[in-house]
Amino acid sequence: MYTRWFKRSFDVGLSGLLLLLGSPLWLLLAALVRWRLGKPILFKQYRAGRHSQPFQLYKFRTMTDQRDANGQLLPDGDRLTSFGQFLRRTSLDEVPQLLNILKGDMSFIGPRPLLIDYLPLYSHQQIQRHQVRPGLTGLAQVKGRNAIDWETKFDYDLTYAQQLNWRLDSRILWATARKVLKQSDISASDHATMAPFEGSESEHEKR
Repeated sequence: MYTRWFKRSFDVGLSGLLLLLGSPLWLLLAALVRWRLGKPILFKQYRAGRHSQPFQLYKFRTMTDQRDANGQLLPDGDRLTSFGQFLRRTSLDEVPQLLNILKGDMSFIGPRPLLIDYLPLYSHQQIQRHQVRPGLTGLAQVKGRNAIDWETKFDYDLTYAQQLNWRLDSRILWATARKVLKQSDISASDHATMAPFEGSESEHEKR
């Protein structure tokens, strides 16, 4: 009952309310992104959603388009400005995903939507994270976000997909609020965000 009816109703109601009430702030934020980082204002990228179906995810851009002498984009760490870091620390770059939630691509709570390129790299167990809608936040985010390795992150995603209920969602929502206020676990120790996923460490687990 919760996963079929209430969870989706909660997603639609809260995302619509936040978009409406916060619209002056979101418009101001969009103007600042355009001024400080250029256009396009939104970063759009196809990600894998529920049942591994692709959808276009929205974020406020946090990096410039700086390139080297050969026209190649500079590494993420070089293109991530102080303003972009602020957007990530406060999670304000994620605000446009309220549109994804309203559309039904995402939920407020679930495994984070990852690159479509990762789909062939998952093990038989890891691919099961796509049994539920991806989320704006999730169990892996409140347990370490980008500061934990991929294997641990996927373990948390699987736990969520298997145990989804309103009590778990409530705990994650509360823990997320604390994480955002503390601005913790934004980046991995050696990357601007998170190192790319290159496949399961256990060869026998691969599909």
